[in-house]
Amino acid sequence: MPDTIKPTGELTLRTLAMPADANPAGDIFGGWVMSQMDLASGIRAAERARCRVVTAAVKEMAFELPVKIGDTMSIYTEITRVGRTSITLTVEAWAQRSRYDALEKVTAGTFIMVAMDEHGKPTPISKA
Repeated sequence: MPDTIKPTGELTLRTLAMPADANPAGDIFGGWVMSQMDLASGIRAAERARCRVVTAAVKEMAFELPVKIGDTMSIYTEITRVGRTSITLTVEAWAQRSRYDALEKVTAGTFIMVAMDEHGKPTPISKA
């Protein structure tokens, strides 16, 4: 991977990949990585919507590299669209390798979050 490739978006979440998150081969489960991306999407979308949000869809996600025990996961988010009740984000997961000084993109995806009111119904998002 060329050194010129950098994360896109805002650093939204950092966490450590632990042994409980791994399969017997020492690779972190893809579902764990995806859940970290979902958490970051929820944080960023809720800050923008200023209310509770839920995940409506995840699109275009492919795992490029494995995550290993001890890697620090950094999740970057970028809001690409704000609709009437939804927010679309591009989300990237990067691993800071514990064994050597490298930051590698492991996966990316498009997450669509929907703003919800206190009754659990979609609610309009303010323009600002």
